[in-house]
Amino acid sequence: MNAPSEMSREDVLRVKLEALRHEHRDLDEAIEALGERVTVDQLTLKRLKSQKLRLKDQIARIEDELTPDIIA
Repeated sequence: MNAPSEMSREDVLRVKLEALRHEHRDLDEAIEALGERVTVDQLTLKRLKSQKLRLKDQIARIEDELTPDIIA
């Protein structure tokens, strides 16, 4: 059995998932703030949106790993 100070793989994934969700929210806010500007740096906006999409994919992969498949 794991010692109290050791985290299971599932616990590590849950912590990583929460960090990714937080980063995703931060990017969403940054994109929204950038979109409210009069002059928008389209390259920066594109990069932020691309990064946000990659985070969303990582979040989905971790969620899939944490959620057991249910055979219907």
